[in-house]
Amino acid sequence: MEGSRAVAEAVALCRPDVICAYPISPQTHIVEGLGELVKSGELSPCEFLNVESEFAAMSVAIGSSATGGRTYTATASQGLLFMVEAVYNASGLGLPIVMTVANRAIGAPINIWNDHSDSMSQRDCGWIQLFAESNQEALDLHIQAFRLAEEMSMPVMVCMDGFILTHAYEQVDMPDQAQVDAFLPPYEPRQVLDPDDPVSIGAMVGPEAFMEVRYLAHAKQLMALERIPDIAAEFEQIFGRNAGGLVRSYRVEDAETIVVALGSVVGTLQEVVDTMRDQGEKIGLLSIRAFRPFPLAEVRAALGGAKRVVVLEKSFSVGLGGVVSTDVRLALSGIQLHGYTVVAGLGGRAITQDSLLRVLGEATEDTLEPLTFLDLDWDIVNRHLAREAETRRSGPIAENLLRDLGVVGAKVY
Repeated sequence: MEGSRAVAEAVALCRPDVICAYPISPQTHIVEGLGELVKSGELSPCEFLNVESEFAAMSVAIGSSATGGRTYTATASQGLLFMVEAVYNASGLGLPIVMTVANRAIGAPINIWNDHSDSMSQRDCGWIQLFAESNQEALDLHIQAFRLAEEMSMPVMVCMDGFILTHAYEQVDMPDQAQVDAFLPPYEPRQVLDPDDPVSIGAMVGPEAFMEVRYLAHAKQLMALERIPDIAAEFEQIFGRNAGGLVRSYRVEDAETIVVALGSVVGTLQEVVDTMRDQGEKIGLLSIRAFRPFPLAEVRAALGGAKRVVVLEKSFSVGLGGVVSTDVRLALSGIQLHGYTVVAGLGGRAITQDSLLRVLGEATEDTLEPLTFLDLDWDIVNRHLAREAETRRSGPIAENLLRDLGVVGAKVY
């Protein structure tokens, strides 16, 4: 089935009380599927709310969760940015909301294709972030996410690559209701708004306690580092599949070069690693499944014996470089090895095996630049830089690049 439908059916098996969402590609099919299940009565009792914006979706989710309802929503890209104020409120209040982020590039310019810029922009917001490699793992992670969120009383994002996973049709193993019920107990909130026992949630906190509140949010993330692998192990016992956890290693035991990545590109990288192994290269792969909290100890243990590490990531920090790379370097603090960052797939650009073989081959020879943009078209980049140097009124960057590529009309500013 389609990845979005698989996620919708998995969420339905978790018996949510409230689903609130505003459609935005490539998340739309998920909430459409859930809306159909609620309307048909297959998912009952559950209230589905069509709201007027992504900010409203998260605001409704906060209200629902605060009154004791198991709550779900989904978004992507600009939608996630629109709800940011409420996203921070949800984590600050310690509310166990589960949200799918169908990863998509952030504009401007407008781009609806996949990269990880949206969820990476919220890496410090206090939500747990889990990344799916496949549609099966996306399905499985949502079931684990409700369990984790409600045990820890904190919100969880399940991140799956937009279109690459959400719109891809793959064979999946869909659990039955009895299996999910055995794994996910009825929701018992740690805090709840109850007219018979009134409390304040989200009151003003001054300098005398604000730092302590923030530290406790950090402490709970550290506690989640222990619970994430435990919950994944319990999931495997019931469902028979290894899904989730903090990291997953592939052929790293004797690897001199290890590639670090997250999301759907892991599948392509596995094939590249196999090819390079056949060619005699000692190379392996480390997939990060939990990006927040970041598993420093596990990453250090997996990478510490390598000679070089290549972090392949589908986002970057403008003016600095890699986002994931920064955390990986922190994990490897004090360990002397060659480190490389490869930014790839921005705005949905294809990440091909040929390009990966080329760039990883350069890495194994230690001839790769410390920061590399995979398949960047230097010709049109340099042409535009020259244009800006020649004339003050050089025009809009994106439109000029499209003209240089022959995608739009020939007029040049």
